[in-house]
Amino acid sequence: MAAQITPPPSSSSSLAFSSEFNVWKPMRCCFFKWVSQVCPRIRPTNHFRIKSSNGHPLNAVSMQGGMDGSPLAKGINPEEQEEFFIDILDKEEALSTLSITVVGASGDLAKKKIFPALFALYYEDCLPKNFIVFGYARTKLTDEELRNIISTTLTCRIDKRENCKDKMEQFLKRCFYHSGEYNSEENFAELDSKLKKKEAGKLSNRLFYLSIPPNIFVDVVRCASMKASSANGWTRVIVEKPFGRDSESSAELTRCLKKYLTEDQIFRIDHYLGKELVENLSVLRFSNLIFEPLWSRTYIRNVQFIFSEDFGTEGRGGYFDNYGIIRDIMQNHLLQILALFAMETPVSLDAEDIRNEKVKVLRSMKPLELEDVIIGQYKGHNKGGRAYPGYTDDSTVPKNSITPTFAAAALFINNARWDGVPFLMKAGKALHRKRAEIRVQFRHVPGNLYKRNFGTDLDKATNELVLRVQPDEAIYLKINNKVPGLGMRLDRSDLNLLYRARYPTEIPDAYERLLLDAIAGERRLFIRSDELDAAWSLFTPLLKELEAKKIAPELYPYGSRGPVGAHYLAAKYNVRWGDLGGEDD
Repeated sequence: MAAQITPPPSSSSSLAFSSEFNVWKPMRCCFFKWVSQVCPRIRPTNHFRIKSSNGHPLNAVSMQGGMDGSPLAKGINPEEQEEFFIDILDKEEALSTLSITVVGASGDLAKKKIFPALFALYYEDCLPKNFIVFGYARTKLTDEELRNIISTTLTCRIDKRENCKDKMEQFLKRCFYHSGEYNSEENFAELDSKLKKKEAGKLSNRLFYLSIPPNIFVDVVRCASMKASSANGWTRVIVEKPFGRDSESSAELTRCLKKYLTEDQIFRIDHYLGKELVENLSVLRFSNLIFEPLWSRTYIRNVQFIFSEDFGTEGRGGYFDNYGIIRDIMQNHLLQILALFAMETPVSLDAEDIRNEKVKVLRSMKPLELEDVIIGQYKGHNKGGRAYPGYTDDSTVPKNSITPTFAAAALFINNARWDGVPFLMKAGKALHRKRAEIRVQFRHVPGNLYKRNFGTDLDKATNELVLRVQPDEAIYLKINNKVPGLGMRLDRSDLNLLYRARYPTEIPDAYERLLLDAIAGERRLFIRSDELDAAWSLFTPLLKELEAKKIAPELYPYGSRGPVGAHYLAAKYNVRWGDLGGEDD
């Protein structure tokens, strides 16, 4: 077995002596925990002294031990605390550096998402004082050419401060490039030499972001492990989906990665878990007394997870045709949100406690069966004098492809909280609008005194909680109330929290939050290997049956609401899709 990437140094003692720098300093695992417990009032000047998205001090996550009871944690005058802590933090930061390598730097994801997210973190002072960014790809580029490419995608969208241009120039000066093959240890050794030169002998922490196809994940990890890992700090690797095509390929990928990495070094990213409304899901449930008692089969009739895009593959069909909508959206994005929604109250907000509860949910679910799934594929359509192409009209898609661009499914959780409650998923491309949302439909009011005011359609009287993930983030609760007037006319209205109205500040991109957490070592929003295994076990039998039987998808027009079969599937469980009304329903 090849040597693993060197883990960060550790110690069980509260203090450790660093011979390399010849200074005494608290170990990270204890010091930052101590800061959070003893000195919560400190308001540091940058995010490296603030918190990860979990609310913990940066680098204080998933670490054990502490300084409770230590003499150092006692007897410090409040007036001296801030100056004392910040002085040590400044020394700690000055002696270390962060090196971020974006592997696949010439690709669209890197240019459109990763580099802009890194700049946004820098713009908001969320990166440490000493950091560098390296792009790595096969394309031959100079440092200056890389800077020119990524400069076109950087924006100061957070606010309109006058120093935006200066910040851009400062950020770009920290960006460098190295060209090399993904399977060449020699090229990664050259990258390592460049990194060491920039790190200038400081404690080196290295983060690799794999923005590359999954078939070369293992080659890159092997080369980085052997030739470009940190010798005296931590090394972490962010892996983009897809994590395999089924249970077997996913398990093989995990096995190969673990030849060179420990589980704690692997950060499997699902950017939907970094969305603001997904982050707020647990807060809404666990910090508001009115919701947690209702969060069960007793009051909830069904839960819907809806993802729709108003565009097709548009030249990217080559990638999509190899995976389809179930693998691309359902098995990861929607299932991860479902697990967060349905989990029991975790012991704490620590990453492992939350991920343990998510795994329990996934293991309590029965694998999907063909009778509980509808698949579809969009076809060409003329609308408003414009011709919209069908999926197989895409030049990158085989003409006889039966890959689904739409899927709807009914899932069930076999535990005491959710027994019998249908969890419906719906995801598709080329639909009537772009939308991602969670809809919780509550049960009808028993013996409703106002039943006659709603007629026979009791669904109109159903309370519904909606969390709109994108666009126009919002949380709203549909309630029934009386229309003002002399008569008794009821109306269904919304108690609405529209984010852009309540919180006028810009909402950070999901990649910003996830990159910050990876730097902090916060794993709460990343997927653990057993969680991945449990997710694939739900979908693999279905996917194999669909492919073995070559089941043709139901066609639906580009820009429509999807195949009719999805409505029959919902009706089978006495459910009506919640997104069938007006634009804001």
